[in-house]
Amino acid sequence: MEVKVLNISGQETGATVQLPESVFGISPVDHAIYLDVKQYLANQRQGTHKSKQRNEIAGSTRKLYKQKGTGGARAGSIKSPLFNGGGRVFGPQPRDYSFKLNKKLKSLARKSALSYKAQDNNVVVLEDFTFDKIKTKNYINLVNALSLTNEKTLLVLPSQNTNIYLSSRNIQKVKVTTADQLNTYDVLNCGKLLLTADSVKTLEEAFAK
Repeated sequence: MEVKVLNISGQETGATVQLPESVFGISPVDHAIYLDVKQYLANQRQGTHKSKQRNEIAGSTRKLYKQKGTGGARAGSIKSPLFNGGGRVFGPQPRDYSFKLNKKLKSLARKSALSYKAQDNNVVVLEDFTFDKIKTKNYINLVNALSLTNEKTLLVLPSQNTNIYLSSRNIQKVKVTTADQLNTYDVLNCGKLLLTADSVKTLEEAFAK
């Protein structure tokens, strides 16, 4: 698939980039995407939720009242889950929600997500660029020039660029990442996928391994 290369002013440069079929032209596998997104979201969970069981509640263990003759249920401790302020039955405990996926499956999921973006014509290729200094207005001008002001965008760089990253960090609906950190969830979560010419090559090389 051939895509025209734009500059940061949103104008065509006359150059084109061939999106590799092995990355952007496969038949998407929805189940692989589902598993990879599920793992990503699971890994975001802290798992620090905790409630106290009856053995952790502060309170007296003396029997509340005599066993017989009250006409009510028998009670042995104020810490019983039946009473207000008692321990919780089967409450949440700290746990690790992460789980393992094979590398080939994760690779297939990312390629499937990228292929969906290419099929829907939601891939924009920019010429390689950088900012001279950290300035939010620089990135806002870039988004406005591409007419993507109110759309979620994901910019994929071939390597870390501090000026671009910090210039974008304070803007809503905008995310900047590098090719080696690209994940399925971010690709699906954006409206337009912005690539630089070098990041296309980097992605092709990364998926060829």
